[in-house]
Amino acid sequence: MAIRPILELPHPMLRQRARKVRKIDSSVLSLAYDMIDTMQDANGVGLAANQVGALRRVIVIQLPEEEARIYINPEIVHREGEREVEEGCLSLPGYKGYITRSIWVKFSALDHTSTLVKLKADGLLSQALEHEVDHLNGILYLDHLESHEMLIKIDDESENDSPESDEQPADDGHEENADSDERDTPASLKIG
Repeated sequence: MAIRPILELPHPMLRQRARKVRKIDSSVLSLAYDMIDTMQDANGVGLAANQVGALRRVIVIQLPEEEARIYINPEIVHREGEREVEEGCLSLPGYKGYITRSIWVKFSALDHTSTLVKLKADGLLSQALEHEVDHLNGILYLDHLESHEMLIKIDDESENDSPESDEQPADDGHEENADSDERDTPASLKIG
């Protein structure tokens, strides 16, 4: 597999709606496995295909201490409740913002074996699913901010020891809301 470049704002593909996958073939699986490698290399929690230049409805998610998941043609079928969360994005490194996400979601997609997956998710998983499905619809987390002035530049919060950390998308973080399920996750998780 390969690590692909992650597109950053203002790249126009980030604002385009991804196309439904009609057939899960070797090209789709190759894309998905490249996305996993890319997400892991960037220390992310999720990644959408349009973030690596492919307008296909494919996302990958990897929560801390879990295996990576591939979801094809993902869909949020129901949302419930609201909570404020801190969110960042691999396509907008060095920034974060506080937005409203659902308390839980019902979700459906196909996995890499063409098996239908249906689940009810909360916490970080629900947030990551909403974030990545938004990407596939050309929506970025900053579109959920009341104003772009509410975008927060990340300065010295980096968990990287590298002096070049401000050149890497290492701290465009995500942190669980204190009111939600605390899972001993690192304070700086990136969603795609």
